[in-house]
Amino acid sequence: MKITIVAVGKVKESYFRDAIEEYKKRLSKYCRLEIIEVPDEKTKEHASEAEEGLVKEKEGERILKHLKEDAYVIALSIAGQKLDSVRLSKKLEMLGVQGNSHIQFVIGGSLGLHNSVLRRADYELSFSDMTFPHQLMRVILLEQIYRGYRIMNGEPYHK
Repeated sequence: MKITIVAVGKVKESYFRDAIEEYKKRLSKYCRLEIIEVPDEKTKEHASEAEEGLVKEKEGERILKHLKEDAYVIALSIAGQKLDSVRLSKKLEMLGVQGNSHIQFVIGGSLGLHNSVLRRADYELSFSDMTFPHQLMRVILLEQIYRGYRIMNGEPYHK
């Protein structure tokens, strides 16, 4: 299976980059992983709702260019479904059984995802009602994908 993460913005902090590299290495045993970074749009402080909408629209256009027609797209969204690690593992496994050989996860920028991206998504996934920095969210997502594969394969994992 191929897993692609399409994320807005670059990871600047070395400790996040180190964690991402570690999970990429661990996941190489289970899947082909690709991470695509699209540029974030600068948002001025105290931007109006309309200005924020334009930022999300521009970032959304950049994201949509990388989403494949034949891929199953999972958008990370606060409004999405909350799954525990076991249920996420079962979802990934079921997608594979159903013939989905390419899953794309989408992480938006600081303002979230534009509706055009959410409409393209096949599924919306929420990790929490809390807001996380998108750089940290990349690490959390990779950890959960890794944990999901460990669960799928009956390998030990920490509960």
